[in-house]
Order: sequence, then C-alpha cells, then structure tokens
Amino acid sequence: MDAGARDDADALSGHAFAGDPLDRADHLRDDADALARLWPRARILLIDAEGRAGADAEGRPQAPSGAEVGGGPGTAIFLGLRGDTAWFAVPAQNVAAQPPRFVDLRSAAAAWPDAEAGTFALARALLHWQSRTRYCGVCAGAIEFRRAGYLGHCTRCGAEQYPRVDPAVIMAVSDGSRLLLGRQPGWPPRRYSVIAGFVEPGETLEQTVAREVLEETGVRVRRSRYLAAQPWPFPGALMLGFAAEAEPDEPRVDGIELEDARWFDAGEIGRALQRTQDDDGQGILLSPRISIARSLIEYWHARQRR
Repeated sequence: MDAGARDDADALSGHAFAGDPLDRADHLRDDADALARLWPRARILLIDAEGRAGADAEGRPQAPSGAEVGGGPGTAIFLGLRGDTAWFAVPAQNVAAQPPRFVDLRSAAAAWPDAEAGTFALARALLHWQSRTRYCGVCAGAIEFRRAGYLGHCTRCGAEQYPRVDPAVIMAVSDGSRLLLGRQPGWPPRRYSVIAGFVEPGETLEQTVAREVLEETGVRVRRSRYLAAQPWPFPGALMLGFAAEAEPDEPRVDGIELEDARWFDAGEIGRALQRTQDDDGQGILLSPRISIARSLIEYWHARQRR
C-alpha cells in the first residue's frame, strides 16, 4: 500500500467493527483438547434469538467465563484469541444463567469499546449464518457444524458450507464540488446517505461502483478508487468504501431503490454533519456515526475544505 492509500485508510476512520480484531487462531479450530483447556478462562458471548448480546444492567458488555457458564466448548463457536484469552459465542437459550439484559448490535456499536463491539459483530454474524444453514443446498441432508463452528458439513453427501459474506460497494460520488446522496423509501424522515450496492457475478469492484451509481441515480462515474472497508453484520455484508469521480449529471430515480437523489455542496454537507435528530426540523440528516457511510461523507467534506 502506498503512502497516499495509507493516508486515505487512516483518514477514513471512526466507523464500527473495523478496529482491534481478534486473532482468529485458525490452527485451534480442529484442536478439541486445546479449546477445552481454554474454556474455563474464556469469555463467553451470549447471543439471544434476536441477535442481541448479553449485557449488565447498565447495558455494558457482559461476557462470563467458561467456568461460570459451565460445561465445555461443545457446539459453541470459537471466535478467536485476545492475548491468551479465548472468546466463544453461545446461543443464550443454551445457558441456564441469563444476563441482566440484552443489547442490540447497533446500540453496542455506538457505546461499547471497539474490541467488544467487533467481537459481538463476529459472533452475531456466525450465529446468524448457522441458524440459516440447517440443510444442504445440494441434497437437502442435515448440516453438522465442524471446525469450532466455521464449517457446515452435510451428513448425507459430504458437501461443505462456509460462512457467507456478501461484498457490497459504498461510495462517495463527487462531480468535483458536490457530493451525491440518495434516500431510500423506508428511511427516517430527511435521512440521506451515499450510494451503495451489492457486487454481482463477473464484476470488478470498480465496475460495480459505476453500474450501481448509474442504475440508481443515472449519474455516470468516470473513475473510482478504493479507500477502506467495514464488516457490516446486518446480517453479513462487507462494505467496500470508494471515492468516485462522476459527470455532473442530473440525478434521476425510479422510486424503488431510491425515492430521491441529489447533489449537495460542501456547505450543505458541513451543516448536516453538525446536525442531530433533535434540531429544528430543517435540512438533511446523515448516516449514523457507526457506519462507513458517515466516514465517507466526512472524508469527502474534509478534502473540500483543504
């Protein structure tokens, strides 16, 4: 990575789930004895059926030890190591003792330390994948999870299933002096954000950027460059952030993907970055701070002020 790319990646920061990752410790996933030895001192994330994580009465992260939970790793998902401490994810319904409360992932991302929020995101994504991978897509046989939860094995035909990650591009599209934002029909009033879309088979990421912007807004992208990424576990996407240069075309929408798309100048974006939901009801509202969408908007605005 050259110096310019590193500067971009460093500048595009502040979004959730992208910092302080676990050591995934892949070499331990087939070592049942090692996982059993780690279990008593391990931290156990309890995730309920709605994908929320166990927390204390104040909503702070709560991860009891394996000794407190009891038993052994069994069907728990081994998430990885932080230092010498192992982390596992367990469905809360499998544990007798329940935490004082459960917290949803978006709330955790806004309030918890990066390490705990990121580990929660990983746990939620893997448990969501397991809950929707019960039968083989080849022969409809029952799936058995192996490798500490990372591999689904068909007990009938032997086909293997791996955790699903859906790549999507998300881009700050500019005509040089303005930023292109759109809004989806179901969003809160006045909410606008950058354009995004999923990668389709046979595409490069740059081709996806151009196609999605053209399909959703009618704006033609000239070129784009990658900036940074964010795991987005709602339920299992990887958001790939780009800066794109585009023609100053008049945006047009079909009312299905987007109900509106507009160009905004640096002054409008600057005021929106200072605005909260509890304002006078004027002007647009932007994506929440946990998202790479907000980071992309802040990145574009900072460069307009240079």
